[in-house]
Order: sequence, then C-alpha cells, then structure tokens
Amino acid sequence: MSSALYSLGRWAVRARRLVLVGWILVLALTGTAAGLLQQGLDNQVTIPGTESQLALDRLSATFPQVSGASAQVIVVAPEGSDVYRPEVRGAVEDGVAALGDISQVTAVTSPYDEQMPASVSDDDTATLLTIQLDGDEGSITDETKDALSDEAAALAAALPEGGEAHLGGQLFATEFPEISLVEGVGLLVALVVLVMTLGSLIAAGLPLFNALLGVGVSMALLFAATALGPISSTTPMLAVMLGLAVGIDYALFIVSRHREQLRDGLPVAESVARATATAGSAVVFAGLTVMIALVGLSVAGIPFLSVMGIAAAVTVGVTVVVSLTLLPAVLAMAGERLRPRVRPRAVSDEGDGEEARSHGTADRFFAGWVRGVTRFPALTVAIVVVALGALALPAMNLRLALPDAGVLAEDNSARVTYDLVSERFGDGFNGPLVITGSIVTSNDPVALMDEIGDELADLPGVADVPLATPNESADTGIVQVVPTGGPTSAETEALVHEIRSLHDHFLDTYGVDLAVTGSTAVGIDVSEKLGAALLPFALLVVGLSLVLLTMVFRSIAVPIKATVGYLLSVGAAFGVITLVFENGYLAELLGVTRPGPVISFMPIVLMGVLFGLAMDYEVFLVSRIREDYVHGRGRDRARKAIGTGFRGAAGVVTAAAVIMTAVFVAFVPHGDMNLKPIALGLAVGVFVDAFVVRMVLVPAVLALLGERAWWIPRKLDAVLPSFDVEGEGLAREIALADWPQPGARDAVAAERLVVRTASGTAAGPVSFRVPEGGALLVRGDSAVQVGGVLLAAAGRVVRGGGVEVDGKLKTTGLVLPERAAAVRGRAAVVDAGTTGAGHAPDDAVRRAVRERARLIVVDGCETVGDVTARMELAQALADAQRDGVAVIVGAVGGAASDLAPPGTPVLDVGAATGAVGLGARGNETSMQEVRR
Repeated sequence: MSSALYSLGRWAVRARRLVLVGWILVLALTGTAAGLLQQGLDNQVTIPGTESQLALDRLSATFPQVSGASAQVIVVAPEGSDVYRPEVRGAVEDGVAALGDISQVTAVTSPYDEQMPASVSDDDTATLLTIQLDGDEGSITDETKDALSDEAAALAAALPEGGEAHLGGQLFATEFPEISLVEGVGLLVALVVLVMTLGSLIAAGLPLFNALLGVGVSMALLFAATALGPISSTTPMLAVMLGLAVGIDYALFIVSRHREQLRDGLPVAESVARATATAGSAVVFAGLTVMIALVGLSVAGIPFLSVMGIAAAVTVGVTVVVSLTLLPAVLAMAGERLRPRVRPRAVSDEGDGEEARSHGTADRFFAGWVRGVTRFPALTVAIVVVALGALALPAMNLRLALPDAGVLAEDNSARVTYDLVSERFGDGFNGPLVITGSIVTSNDPVALMDEIGDELADLPGVADVPLATPNESADTGIVQVVPTGGPTSAETEALVHEIRSLHDHFLDTYGVDLAVTGSTAVGIDVSEKLGAALLPFALLVVGLSLVLLTMVFRSIAVPIKATVGYLLSVGAAFGVITLVFENGYLAELLGVTRPGPVISFMPIVLMGVLFGLAMDYEVFLVSRIREDYVHGRGRDRARKAIGTGFRGAAGVVTAAAVIMTAVFVAFVPHGDMNLKPIALGLAVGVFVDAFVVRMVLVPAVLALLGERAWWIPRKLDAVLPSFDVEGEGLAREIALADWPQPGARDAVAAERLVVRTASGTAAGPVSFRVPEGGALLVRGDSAVQVGGVLLAAAGRVVRGGGVEVDGKLKTTGLVLPERAAAVRGRAAVVDAGTTGAGHAPDDAVRRAVRERARLIVVDGCETVGDVTARMELAQALADAQRDGVAVIVGAVGGAASDLAPPGTPVLDVGAATGAVGLGARGNETSMQEVRR
C-alpha cells in the first residue's frame, strides 16, 4: 500500500494544478447537483416491522383521520376565568374554525363539540386542541406549518388579556439542527493548535483547507442524495462534525511528517511523496476502520440509522481521498515555504534553530512522560483501569429514548406548550398511546370499543381514556390512552409492555387483535430495537478491532490491549453522558434543557465513531513504537522502542486529540439534543482514549509485557495479509532505487537470494542478473530448488504462501516481494509439465508475449520429453527474446540447454546451496502450493 501511495503522491506533485482545479470543479458540480436535486431533510423516525409501525401503517389505510401527523394548541384562560366564558369561547371557536380551514388539516377538536371533544383541565382553565393532519411529518409542508403558527398567534391575540395560546405537539417536537458561530470556535482552537504544532501559519492552514473542502463535497453529495430517499436532519450535523475532525487530523499527520522530512533535508517533491506513502498509509487504515464501523451501524436494521452511518462513512471516505490527493498537491505548491527555518544563533544540542529547540523541549517533556508511566507499569495499569471503570459505573443507569418537545429550548413555542400541558393536564397528555385493532366481526362496534376503553382505563399507569371509537366503516377501532407518565418515562414504557402482555386476553375475550402505536410507542420500539442491536454491534466492532490490529501489528497482546482500552474509553464516555444528561451534573453549563433519557441511537453511533478514532491513535502511536522495535537491537530493545517510538509520535497524537476534542466540544453548547450527547460523548471518549488509554495505558502495558507484546504464532502470521502501515516496504524500495546500479535496465537482478520453505532452505544464496531480452538457465537437484528461484523471480512468492524470500531481488525494476502484485502483471509463469489441447508450453509462451509480458519463466522443462515439443518450445522462447522479452528456463537435473540460445548463462542452484535432501515430497508439495 505504501508503494502505491508513494506513486500517487508523486503524481499529485507533478499534476498539482490539475488536482486543485479538479477538486474545485468537483465541489462546484456537487454543489450544483445539491441545489437542483435536494428535497429537504426529514425528522421522522420509523422502524419497519415493529408492532407500533405496522399498526400505524394499517391505520393509514383504515383510519387515516388518526394515523397522520398531529399538532396541539393549548389555550389557557385569563386568571379568574375559564374556557367556557363567552369571551374565551368565542375566540376558541373562531380559532378552531380557522385552523380547520388550513390545507392538510383534516380535523380539529373543540371543547364545545360533543362529537370531537377537546380535553379540558379539571379546573376548566385550560383546553387542549388536537389538530389532525393528512400525512406523516415528512409530508407536511412548510406552508402548512407557517399557517398553523399564524392562526395560533391570531387565537392568542383574540383571547382576553391574560389568556394564552401556544402551538406545539408531535409535528413541532423536533427542530432542525443548524451550524452556528459556536461551532466555529472549534475550528479556531484547531487553528491555534495547528500553528503551535507545526510552527507555521501556512502549514496550519492546509489541514483546515483540506477538511473544509472535504466536508463541502460531502455535504453537497448528501443533500443531492435526498432525491433518492429521506435523510434525517441529524445526519448532516454528524457528518460535518466527523468530517471536520478527521479531515484536520488526517492532514495533520501528513503535513507533520512532511515537515519532519523537510527538516532532515529531503527535496520537496520527494518529501511529499514519502509523507503520502508513510503517514498516508496510516490515514488509509484509520479511515477504513472508521468507515467500516459507520457502515456497521446498519446491523441494527433501522433505515434512518443505516442512512446516517453510510452518509458519515462517505464523508470520511471523501476526506481520506482529499487528504491523499489534494493535500500533496497543495503541499507541493507551498514548496520551500513549509521547510522549517534554521537560525544559527539558536543552535543547541537538540538540533538547529528555534524549531529544533522547541522540538527538543517537547521531546524532553514526552520522554519524561513515558518514563513516568512505565516506571511502575503494573501500578499504572491498575490505576487507569480502576479510574476509568469507576467513571463508567454511572452508565449502568443510562436510559434511552427518542427526544420529545420537552428537550427544546425553554422559550420555544413547542416547549412552552409541552410544559403547560404537563402543568395543566399531566405529563401523559404530551404522549398519548393509540390502541387499535380490527373489529370487523363485531355486531355492536361502539359498545365493544367502550368496553375495551373501560378495561384499559382501569390499568395502573393510565391517567385517562378520552377516546374509544370505531371508524366510519366500523371495521377498525381505536382507543386513546393517556398515561400518567411522560412520553419518555419508565412508567409509560412499562404501561406499553403491560398492554401488549394482555394481547391474548383481549383476543380471547373480545376477539380483537389489539396493537399499541402512536408516536410514543414508536419511540419506545425504536429504543428497544436499538438496545437489542447494541450487543451484536459491539461484538462486531470488538471482533473487527482484534482482526485489523492483529494484521497491522503482527501481535496477539497488542490487539487485545487496544480493544480493552477502547472499551474503557467507551465506558467512560457513557458514564459522563449519564452524569450530565440523566443526573443533571453541569447540565446548565452545557445547555442541557432537561435532564432525562438520551437519544436512542447515541450508544451505537458513539461506539462506531469512537472505534475508528481510537484505532487512529493506536495506529499512529503503536506503529511508531513497533517500527523502532523492528529496527532495534539488543536484549532491551522492546523497552527502548517504547521510549523512542512514544517520543516520535506523542506530539502529533496530542495535537490531533486536542483538535478533535475541540471540534466535538464546540457542538455541545449550541447543538440540538439529538447531537449534543453524541458530541459530548465523542469529546470525552477522544480525550480519554488519547491521553489516558493510548498515552498512559498503552506504554505501561507494553513495558509490562516486554518482548512478549510482539509475539504471534508463526502459522497465524503466515496467513494474515500485511498492510505495511509503517512503510517499511517503501523504505526498502527507496534504499534499492539505484541498485544494482543507477539506470540499470535488468529484467531480473538478484543478490544473495535465499528461498526458504517451511521445512528449510530450498535454494540460495544465489546472485544473478538477466538483462531485458536476455535469458538464464536454472537447474538444481529438486523441483523445490528450481521452482523456488523461478517463482520468486516472477513475484509468485508472497507472505502466507508457505515460502519466504531473503536477499535483494528486483524484477522489471520493481523490488520484491514488496511489489509482487505489480510484478505478477508483468511476468508470466509457464508450467512445461502441463499438457493437453491449448496447454502446450510453446502456446503458453506465445500467449504471454501477446499479453505483453516482460519476463517469461518456464518451469518443469525436464518433463518435456518429446523432441518436437522441445523444438517448438525453444522456437517460441527465441521469438519472445527477439521481441525484447527476458526468459528464464528451469529444469531439474539437466541444464535444458537446447531450449535457449548457445552461451546462455547457467545458474546451478543445487551447487550454490549445497542443500541435501530438499527434494522430499513434502517440500515439493509446499512449493506446488505457491505455484498454483
């Protein structure tokens, strides 16, 4: 991966103007598409398949008058008066008539209408008008909402002095979140941190530019996608929050690596390419983990949550692509202006100039930090685990629900309505339940509904049953049940479960298949389904964490440690959320309008996002430690690697964590109540994960384990793919760029090449060079020896194949095994032992030439016994050489000299290795596995 990114970085440098213009055009085109296609956002939350949603869908067909969206107007009479006074009654009746004339309004209750009576408070001082609309919340137009607001205001003005009328209810229970200046504080903090970290205003501005452009393109795509289906109003805010955070962080890692390399004297173009390859590899891995976790939100089976996860994943993906293409281009444009300045008068032992001096100060700080946390590693681990475990304890009382109007700002009309309804009527009137069922078999539907309503009224937790009626066709009945508790209370949830538990009783007694629905029941079902999906999602995330980190770090202990640390971070975030949003600590300071349950999808979203971010820090920090461990020497290299690796990565990780925390915190004070707990949880989770888990717990655990931290079973190591996040392969490619000599155009070059099978050395060490269009004969004592060299030269020996290659090896100018995938596209392998129609060796050779192979390797030539077949193969090889294709021919025993021109060099791998007994069937089988 690092090699591919290196090539991408070099291309972006060469085509920097094209890249910049291209991204600006992409932004313009996606913005235009968003303007033309966008259909607006949706606040409705539904879960297909739940009892409440199925019942609501049936009601839309059988009883549409009660299935659509609804609103409420609470009217409070002046002090000393009541709603039956003529002056109040006249204003209310006029208001009811005006509300009923509004488009999309199907019915309005009135306290003076016996057919559709509105609720009146016990002291007659207030009435609650219910407005039923035609269609769900998403289909109610802004014109209708504005008209409702205007008529409610007109009703309030028509009431006697001291009277009140406020509009609220389900339709106005949620607000669309908006970006404000408060969120800009996070960007300002990010800029300050970037300037302090990078030491340059230009360098600090590049990550912000990178993040803003990525977010701009992502938001345009998101709004254009509203033409394909509904997208919740929380989705863009979550995407913006994530896009800004990861966009700045990813760019920071690349820019900081670029400036380090510039300080070491690398040319600008080469430094940009290397930074893209090394830091960019970690960015790709980190971005993929975030995206996988976000897409994994679909495991809950909830459409709006799946859309939210996919939209956020697309934002992260766009940010990664921008970071790997646009950022290298603008780094190249900045050129030498990003190179740290050297001031001779500030020379010190730590380096040159003020840049070096500040770097040395930071280095000494982090050196002291890592010494402190690893001095008594067992004690450090115990303190961290106990402290974070204690912080996570409040999360045991965390309750989930969909927010209602009670969490809106206190001066919001819907919130005023909500509070007045609770005060005058009781909490349950803000979220009545609807009990419905088919009554087509009843002979007396009115009496039947009265009986069911009376029985429901006697249940504990029921405050009132204001309505129990059949529809006009007498095939469906509904009962409106007002609970004693509010819409998000535990009492209401218990009542819903109680009514559902009596399903069989009502079916046996009345022959009615009752179901509980309404917005309150839908919210309860959403919360329960999300809660049920939390454990499978957690197992998915934890399992993914273990697998990915095992592949990256080639270790068993490191992934387990990383996963445990992630769980501690999640627990701490949940604990803080519970303390703030449910217990009310610091609620006023953070703008929490009402303590209570947090939004249902908070845990699963927070776990998914924090997983990706935690893996970011794990990769950036631990990969640096592992890199120093791999290149270290001596018995104490594991402990030394902790110190040097930590000092090398801690500064950038610190800056990244501060920036990301600041971005998330900025969304807390002004954010809506859907996003506020997620933003706070992410801020706490990132802070804890970066500064406590990764920078305290991780070095302590690694120090405690020593060499054992990097142990992995050999067989597991063989089957796992390698990501080369640290860019070791790229470093080897760069080191061998001018080998065997500058400008060499060899088809194959090998120096001290050794091929090892699982049971021992198959061939080597051998050294040889094959020029373009040249030839080489390889012979040995066994198929394993010969095949090993041939397959290695053709790029067919890869990690996990049971065979390893040591030494220097280049094929068509590409270093092996790092560029094996590219070499396999340039080198063809022909098994001369394959026979049958269309499989003759000479046909295979000619086919490889037609496919523009630059190297043809022919193995098993000793099996071609037919003289004619050998002549045809020899002719095909000669033709290939005339076309400039290099040829390597291998045979066991004889040199197969008749298959190549006279004077072709012969490589005797048997003589070179001095190996004995390596032709055993077990070894040949192992090599045959690689050949396939």
